[in-house]
Amino acid sequence: MRDIITLACGTCKRRNYTTTKNKKNTPGKLEFSKYCPFCRVHTPHKETK
Repeated sequence: MRDIITLACGTCKRRNYTTTKNKKNTPGKLEFSKYCPFCRVHTPHKETK
């Protein structure tokens, strides 16, 4: 049930992180505030394909 997803920076659109999520419990897209090493600041990271 758990699928691997990638998280992309909201500012520079680079894919920095991977994580897993349960599609049955969370059908929407995830969004976390994580550190972007390219922007050198904490930015919102959204789920991408």
